[in-house]
Amino acid sequence: MKNLFKNSCLLLLSCALSLPVYAALDEVNVYSARKEQLIKPLLENFTKQTGIEVNLVTSKADALLKRLESEGINSPADIFITTDAGRRAKEAGVLQPILTEKMKRLVPEHLRDADGYWVGLTTRSRMLVYAKDRVKPSELSTYEDLASPKWKKRICVRSSNNIYNQSLVASMLAHQGEKITTQWVEGLVNNMARKPKGGDRDQIKAVAAGQCDIAIVNTYYLGQMLNGNDPKQVKAAQQVAVFWPNQAGRGAHINVSGIAVTKAAKNKHSAIKLIEFLLSKDAQIWYAKTNNEYPVIADAPWSETLNAWGTFHSDALNLTRLGELNTKAIRIMDRAGWR
Repeated sequence: MKNLFKNSCLLLLSCALSLPVYAALDEVNVYSARKEQLIKPLLENFTKQTGIEVNLVTSKADALLKRLESEGINSPADIFITTDAGRRAKEAGVLQPILTEKMKRLVPEHLRDADGYWVGLTTRSRMLVYAKDRVKPSELSTYEDLASPKWKKRICVRSSNNIYNQSLVASMLAHQGEKITTQWVEGLVNNMARKPKGGDRDQIKAVAAGQCDIAIVNTYYLGQMLNGNDPKQVKAAQQVAVFWPNQAGRGAHINVSGIAVTKAAKNKHSAIKLIEFLLSKDAQIWYAKTNNEYPVIADAPWSETLNAWGTFHSDALNLTRLGELNTKAIRIMDRAGWR
């Protein structure tokens, strides 16, 4: 009887000690550089479907990356969501490879890390918008042509601190090499209508206001303005038209919002479940309709706004190169005076 009592106590103690471990398997901690309204509804739906709780922390991508680096293996984060493949999270050593067969099947090879450290969630293009009343589409052709003297004092673009511009320059490096890219950046800086300031929406508004004739912007910013509640932004967005560069060559530059499992992840199984959920058709349709971003999976339909801009030929460069060339791109931009 004494042995039976002793064994029963040990069994109960063992079960009690294991409870926190099982509880931890029913949650996933997310560091997201995407704004809360652009991810939280999907996370709530994931919890409803799976019972797995999601704890969300949002901030700027660079701040979250620094936080992951400083926390190291003690970081509570299981997932890192970033806004651009050019972010150097892989190079910083804070991620682990997580590519599953399902992810391989859903996400095209060039939209995921070559070593499996991250996959794209959504796609956007760094396109050109132009003033309908001052520029003819026949005058436009390639990113390279933006360095032509004919565009002197006619181009608006945001700061070189912006990761979207850094990735555009990195893609140019991958295709054209350092010499041509340096010449292009210098020419682009010479053709800027004003010192870079503001975000992509501000560049679109500057074109509408006549401060410049062309702007380099991400697709979803124009989509947000056209479908937003601010009459002034809607009006400004309606005054510009879309142009897809390099259609006769490599295609328009594209980028992704990316997702990865952190090296410190304690809930890897749940983290992978969440990633695969975000790659589901319903989640991809939500992104397209809510934020006018292009789905990464083939069978998810586009929003009305995206369809209105038409199909385009996109660059098939593996986006892993953007992170690898980020530092060199920044150096070129700095030397050319792109501030």
